[in-house]
Amino acid sequence: MNSQLLAFICYFIAVLAIGLFFFFKSKGSGEKDYFLGGRSMGPWVTALSAQASDMSGWLLMGFPGSILAFGMGQVWIGIGLALGTAANWIFVARRLRKFSQAANDSITVPQYLSNRFLAKSPALQIICALVFLVFFTVYVASSFVAGQKVFIQVVPALADRPELALLIFAAIIIVYTFFGGFKAVCWTDFFQGLMMLVALLAVPIVLLVVKDLDYSVFNAAAEGSINLNPFAASWQDIVSGLAWGLGYFGMPHIIVRFMSTKNSKVLKKSATIGIVWVVLTLGAAIAMAILGRAYSVTSSLPQAEQQDLIFIKLAQDIFPGFIAGLLLSAIVAAAMSTADSQLLVASSSFTSDIYKPIFRKNASDKEVLWVGRIVVLIIAVIAFFIANSKGKGAQSIMDMVGNAWGGFGSAFGPVIILSLFWKRLTYKGAIAGVVAGAVVDVLWLLFLTGTTGVYELLPGFIVGGLAAIIVSLIDKKPSKEVEALYDLAVSSEIE
Repeated sequence: MNSQLLAFICYFIAVLAIGLFFFFKSKGSGEKDYFLGGRSMGPWVTALSAQASDMSGWLLMGFPGSILAFGMGQVWIGIGLALGTAANWIFVARRLRKFSQAANDSITVPQYLSNRFLAKSPALQIICALVFLVFFTVYVASSFVAGQKVFIQVVPALADRPELALLIFAAIIIVYTFFGGFKAVCWTDFFQGLMMLVALLAVPIVLLVVKDLDYSVFNAAAEGSINLNPFAASWQDIVSGLAWGLGYFGMPHIIVRFMSTKNSKVLKKSATIGIVWVVLTLGAAIAMAILGRAYSVTSSLPQAEQQDLIFIKLAQDIFPGFIAGLLLSAIVAAAMSTADSQLLVASSSFTSDIYKPIFRKNASDKEVLWVGRIVVLIIAVIAFFIANSKGKGAQSIMDMVGNAWGGFGSAFGPVIILSLFWKRLTYKGAIAGVVAGAVVDVLWLLFLTGTTGVYELLPGFIVGGLAAIIVSLIDKKPSKEVEALYDLAVSSEIE
């Protein structure tokens, strides 16, 4: 057994142990504990699990790979994400925690949006849950692709059987998510967030300090050089990159972390931790792409359509076997930390927002839990087939992440913001915002992204916000009870 594989096995045993630990510890607990951890998460776990579930294998593969493949214009995605992360923690996190508690102690985003307006109709919950199921399945597939690529690099024998590598990775995620629930997901994401940070910082630092780099690639006059000026990018790259930041306000698997904390005060410390983490990791990913290109001049690092392997190849090339194995585990950690969160949020949304209120109103907690676990399996199976059919190269992971990110940001971002800061928003306005944002995002992706070069999230977000505002103004004002709920949420009575 090679040392890289040994490091992998040690890592997977630890992850599975966490899942089984919380399964046995939480036996007899209800859906609130399984899907939201009983609102008991502390600042470090909240921050790192939120950011780890955010970034996925995209951070270590798709993002640096896209910089190598398409140039420094891709750096604007990192800038947009950093700004979006900061805005999400500063403006949304604490307020959403208070609003979700005021809104009948909601445990899912669709449930919160419905309870926020004291709605008797389940229409909004059903629409939100269906959007979740579609976009989360695509998002989970992107994580499966990232994990598959790492497995093949660590175990070359799997190169001829990529489906087996994909199946092994999916099975590991399913096991600990299936059994452990939200607490297992948060705690594994906490450790995986630390691993991602260490791995991303280690590679560029070692490259810079220890290795001889060919800096001629930074010479603008040299053939095959790198233009280090991100402002030389096209306006489409800049606008689309910054638009990525808007997606944060509508990412259910991220903002549900805000709802899970002990109280809103915890989020002050979490905000600092989360913002520092994302700035360091995105900066390190950009540095790794740039320095890796300088190092690749004298080494056999990835060429065309393999740029997403840059982190894998660098780790294997500059570190001893076991340490390289631990660093590569960080990619698996990134992919797993996103996939597990998305599986759980999609599952909780289906069971809490469709199954229980519509099909089985008197379902017991035990029944709801097991239905949720079955949904985890179903989504994972569909994601497996999507991942197994996608294209190759750096763009494959970027495409799937970008599609899902745009869908969530367009559908939920404007409505979440308006629900927290605009007292006049109505239930019909919220429905219009979610539907309009999702529809415009998909139509723009299918027919206009290629010709305009503008990321579909931007027009989807704008139209979704306008639809919510216009319909709310046309609709009658919210009832006194809904306005009272808003006033309670913004007061100091809830912490």
